[in-house]
Order: sequence, then C-alpha cells, then structure tokens
Amino acid sequence: MGVDELIEAANQLDERDLDRVLQQLVALRTQRKASVLAVEEVQLLDIINQAIPATLQTQYQHLRAKRENESLNSQEHSQLIELSKQIEQLGAERLEALATLAQLRLVSLSELMSQLGLEPVTYG
Repeated sequence: MGVDELIEAANQLDERDLDRVLQQLVALRTQRKASVLAVEEVQLLDIINQAIPATLQTQYQHLRAKRENESLNSQEHSQLIELSKQIEQLGAERLEALATLAQLRLVSLSELMSQLGLEPVTYG
C-alpha cells in the first residue's frame, strides 16, 4: 500500500480511530528512531572507549624518554613525530565521538564526560 492510499484510507476514519492511528504511528516512529539512536550510541561509545594500542603507547613513551635524555637520533625523531600524529588523530576521533554523543543526549560535553566517568586524557 502506498502513502497516497494510506492517506485516503485515513481520510475515511472517524476522529477516534484517526487519533488511535496517529498515536500508533508516532509510537512506531519513536521506536524506529530509538533503535537507530541506540546503534549510533553504541558505535560512538566504542570509539570513545577505544584505548591507544599498547605497542603505540610504549613506542611513544620510549621515544619521548630518549628525547628528554637528548639521545634521540633523526630517524627516531621522525618516528616520534609520526607516533604523535597517530595519537593526536585517535584523540581527535574520540573527542568528535564525545561531542556527537553529547548532542544526541542533549547534554554538554563536560556533563557527558561526567556521566561516563571520564577524565580528560593526557598522553604525556
């Protein structure tokens, strides 16, 4: 049945039945929207809760220590810059996911972080 046919059929209903159909349509729409939102929230939470891979974190910390000890060669310096970019990208993706989830939940970013028990992340 097409939309035009549904509207024509609805036009034949009395007020009480039309109200009942409208309530059921609103409930159906809300259910579908909630299902989509739930899936999107799960995807965002996966990004938010994704940790920096241990190998990446270990390499980064090792090279930072070498830089602080002034024993970093040029190749290691380039590698440190690349690792920093990767970590920065992960942080940006996490922040974007947090902001999107805050918008979905109609709360501020700081309120969302509080709700999730999250502290600002530092990588240094």
